[in-house]
Amino acid sequence: MKAEIIAVGTELLLGDVVNSNAAWLSKELAAIGVDVYHHSTVGDNPARIQAVIDQALQRADLLLFTGGLGPTDDDLTIETLADYFKTPLISDPASVSTIRKIFEARKIQMPERNLKQALKPEGAETLHNPLGTAPGILWAIPPEQFSNRTTSALIATFPGVPKELYVMWPQARDFIQREQQNAGETPSVIETLFLTFFGIGESSLIEIFEKNPPLQALLESANPSVAPYVGKSGEVKIRIAAKAATAEKAQTLIQPVKALILEYCGEYYIGDGSKKDGTVALDALVAQLLIDRGLSVSVAESCTGGLVSSRLTDVPGSSAYTMLNVVTYSNIQKHKLLGVSQTDLDRYGAVSEAVAKQMAEGVKRLSGCDVGLSLTGIAGPEGGNEHKPVGIVYIGLCGINGESFAKEIRVNPRHGRADVKLLFSQHALNILRRYLQQLGLPGVT
Repeated sequence: MKAEIIAVGTELLLGDVVNSNAAWLSKELAAIGVDVYHHSTVGDNPARIQAVIDQALQRADLLLFTGGLGPTDDDLTIETLADYFKTPLISDPASVSTIRKIFEARKIQMPERNLKQALKPEGAETLHNPLGTAPGILWAIPPEQFSNRTTSALIATFPGVPKELYVMWPQARDFIQREQQNAGETPSVIETLFLTFFGIGESSLIEIFEKNPPLQALLESANPSVAPYVGKSGEVKIRIAAKAATAEKAQTLIQPVKALILEYCGEYYIGDGSKKDGTVALDALVAQLLIDRGLSVSVAESCTGGLVSSRLTDVPGSSAYTMLNVVTYSNIQKHKLLGVSQTDLDRYGAVSEAVAKQMAEGVKRLSGCDVGLSLTGIAGPEGGNEHKPVGIVYIGLCGINGESFAKEIRVNPRHGRADVKLLFSQHALNILRRYLQQLGLPGVT
């Protein structure tokens, strides 16, 4: 079954309201195996709404509408649907009773226009709204009402208020699944997994796919399907989606694909998404690696002004691995506190590989920790030059055996100082992650 989600409301087109309903419905539909091919948004205009309906019916079996169910003259979804399908509107007695009771409970005189919300096309079911005055409809329109369809078209309408949509959805889900069974469709679900990578760009990651036939075949596969996405904070994601009769069977299709991708791209892999927005918390990942290995870290920061330290200590239990963190913004303190060579500061400048290495060594020596980490760079918007532009950072690390190195990273400075600092911190935590993962676990060779 193919679905299209149609959001009705001029306020959406003006940008006054963000359409979060479409994303939410898409996830719910995927959970019952319904493919969403299109999202449409249309203003409160009958002719334009009908044009969208006409187009949607050519490419979808299920149309889900959000918005336009209120009592005012610009709430047009139900009457426009009835007009399009040349079906009379009738009043639903149960909805009338519910609406009246809501106003009575509030001790408010009900405007008669609210009874408009109790209207539905003849033959449609009422989609009850436990939270508000606007019920929706569930409508299976038989193929004989069309000149170019051999299957029913399904309609479901919801208010635009998200919390009302959420509580009404189970009724709509049952209706959709019932109609799927009536049409002889095999029940299915769609499971999705996002693999998150850092330290490699989207085009470079896909280049790995294109150079390796087993990965290239994944990009051409329909089930499971594989696609790249640009994530937040410098992350890149690979989405794996599989459709099967059950969630368990879909996962059995996903897991070998994940294993194959990590076989080729594992060094950049940081997780499957641990935050609500789907991003991976690099700070929490690094914290767990430190705890698992029984190691401590100290950070010396310049350009990030304590951001890496803050992120590491945002994780509960950070006292287990945090020793001493310092912000040595001036060259005087880099030399005086961390022991950075004044000669090297004069010769190479504070933003340099030599200084980053010595900062990491100095903070490790000063704190007595296992691993020293450092950052020195130019966050902007001024301060850069031809050789050291805004967006350059050197990240130093001094390891458990005293070995040290520094790496030059350059990020796009166009997004502004705050984003540059965040990306610097991401790269620093990622370098620490890779070092810790290469160490392995205690007692494991």
